[in-house]
Amino acid sequence: MAYEFTGTVKLVMDEVTFASGFRKREFVVTDDDDTYPQNVKFECVKGKTAQLDAVVPGQRVTVKFDLRGNDYKGRYYVNLVAWNVDVDEADAGGFAEPAPVPAPEPPAQTPAMQAPVEAKDDLPF
Repeated sequence: MAYEFTGTVKLVMDEVTFASGFRKREFVVTDDDDTYPQNVKFECVKGKTAQLDAVVPGQRVTVKFDLRGNDYKGRYYVNLVAWNVDVDEADAGGFAEPAPVPAPEPPAQTPAMQAPVEAKDDLPF
């Protein structure tokens, strides 16, 4: 059964390759609930990991995924395996880089601000 989730990408992790050759890449999407926003971790496996190459934090995405459950030594695990990540066209740029802030110019020195010329001192150094 396929599910769908829409939100803003919070984090995209590096791809992990296991000794068997299996690859996976995880990413976190935050939903749009203003009161109690949830951070949901998804994973892409095998060839689907390439979908995340163009995804950056701050982009709005719609993730289509399947639920996968398994047990290992009496413990049960659930994974959300994404098979399609659609970037919202209106938000394809992600976070905008902040514009550089120019350095403030030093104030012009007035005669009152200039250091007084001192007489030669007697210090040996």
